[in-house]
Amino acid sequence: MADEPRIELTSGPIDIQAVYDAVVDPRCGGICCFVGTSREVHEGRPVAGLSYEAYEPMAERELLSLARDVSARFPDVVKVCLVHRLGEVPLAEASVAVAVSAPHRVEAFAACRHAIDALKERIPIWKKESYLDGSDPRWVANPESRAKVPE
Repeated sequence: MADEPRIELTSGPIDIQAVYDAVVDPRCGGICCFVGTSREVHEGRPVAGLSYEAYEPMAERELLSLARDVSARFPDVVKVCLVHRLGEVPLAEASVAVAVSAPHRVEAFAACRHAIDALKERIPIWKKESYLDGSDPRWVANPESRAKVPE
């Protein structure tokens, strides 16, 4: 049975060491972490920065539901940690971090991959990009997302 997951929305930098530490467990021989960072180009346009917004109570509820779903779908998973940044995220800084631990690497890799893919699809967090060319910032949807992009 999996431990209670750790989820967090933060307006400051994501502490990657804390994400890793949240899933360390002596029952586990495999820890898999994914960190998504902001990149400098999107669809050929130079990006100045990103900003993320969410209705936090709903996003937190959905993150917790997702973390519990990961544990149910991958019964060997012992710990899950999901963290997403809100507000301004400078280039090359982490905007999302996912970590899972399991007795073996195969389960850890599979659960981590599922968790980040499902997070991008399910969690109502919206991204706005600003550009170096001075054009108006725009909301950008994740291709996987079911959440509507604000207008």
